[in-house]
Amino acid sequence: MLIDSHCHLDFPDFDEDRGEIIARAVEAGVGRMVTIGTRLSAFPDVLAIARGAAGIDCTLGVHPHHVASEGIVPAAMLIAAADEPEIVGIGETGLDYHYDNSPRDLQRKSFLNHIAAARATGLPLVVHSRDADDDMVDILRTEMGRGRFSGVLHCFSSGRRLAEAAVALGLYLSFSGILTFKKSDALRAIARDLPGNRILVETDAPFLAPVPERGKRNEPAFVRHTAWRLAELRGVAAEEIHRETTANFFRLFEKSFRRAAP
Repeated sequence: MLIDSHCHLDFPDFDEDRGEIIARAVEAGVGRMVTIGTRLSAFPDVLAIARGAAGIDCTLGVHPHHVASEGIVPAAMLIAAADEPEIVGIGETGLDYHYDNSPRDLQRKSFLNHIAAARATGLPLVVHSRDADDDMVDILRTEMGRGRFSGVLHCFSSGRRLAEAAVALGLYLSFSGILTFKKSDALRAIARDLPGNRILVETDAPFLAPVPERGKRNEPAFVRHTAWRLAELRGVAAEEIHRETTANFFRLFEKSFRRAAP
């Protein structure tokens, strides 16, 4: 079994054929998908998708792109809302200094509130980080010192310093189709060297379709291509990566494991 640990099934890209997308993923051996919350104003749609099909979980949070429009959500509000059985994580949250769609000080305030919610609920934090390595390392180290929390740096495409700092703090890294791109040699070297018990795979669909699907709309079924590339890099059989990343996912997303248990 494979797990797509991060996708956006609520996005309008899937409005015409969402059911078919989910069915293709199941047929491809994707046994579980996590559809990610990026805006509280759109969260009812995310939750409805998780409730509408077996094998789909969701998360609750505000993406750094949307902090300016959604506002700073109090940690208490996230904590209270996270009781829904389908919600298995807090986020997506974090820092994006590439686009700066929201002021950086607001991104950081929002991120800290999400960390507090993850710590209080025991749910893993889903972290977005782009062109913000130094601040991300500093925040993660400082906040972990104030009280432990679990989490994953999703769609990891940052540098080795952040990767090693995250692993040292007990966090996970998730790899997307970027791992298969022609110019991703540095990222592939990081993925090759990481401890096997700290890696996940994802699509971030509808974005970042992996080779050989490059240029298409991404979908959860394509996570198998990233898993195959990861196996090749690490010199193991694809089945080993399937087993390892699934075990890692359920270790991190314990609530999903409980939902999946017969």
